[in-house]
Amino acid sequence: MNNQPIFPRIHMSYYVSNIEATIDFYTKFFETEPNKVKEGYAKFLVNEPSLNISFIENKEAIKNDGAHFGIEVNDPEILKQKLGNAMHHNLPIDREKDVTCCYAKQDKFWVTDPDGYRWEVYQFIEDREKLASDAKPQQVGSDNATCCAPLSEEASLTFSK
Repeated sequence: MNNQPIFPRIHMSYYVSNIEATIDFYTKFFETEPNKVKEGYAKFLVNEPSLNISFIENKEAIKNDGAHFGIEVNDPEILKQKLGNAMHHNLPIDREKDVTCCYAKQDKFWVTDPDGYRWEVYQFIEDREKLASDAKPQQVGSDNATCCAPLSEEASLTFSK
């Protein structure tokens, strides 16, 4: 029997406005250099999480549709380590502690890349019965929904580094 995972690595590819700024951001965020860089193109092969992510420079193709990406960590120390790395590199950060999002209690932080793509790095703590602490399910996708979106700076809570 083959011991290889059925899906060994997730692949994502999206458009960016400035490949150099994108390479700089993701080198810091993923803590690794890109595996391939060509004119208007970069690819990172990340081991944890197992991810093949590529970027194609094309300003006209960028769509700001509210989507975001997430990385779940299983240990609060790893979350603190990743937050410390993001802070060390002065990446734009929003922090949240004991937040309810998508029917789960989580500690998390968000970083935003140069084109506005948002990444949440979070630790799942426990299931919850509500979608979000101050959002009703029918509000998701509306201007006042809070689930899966970083809190405002004033409302953001911190956890120790």
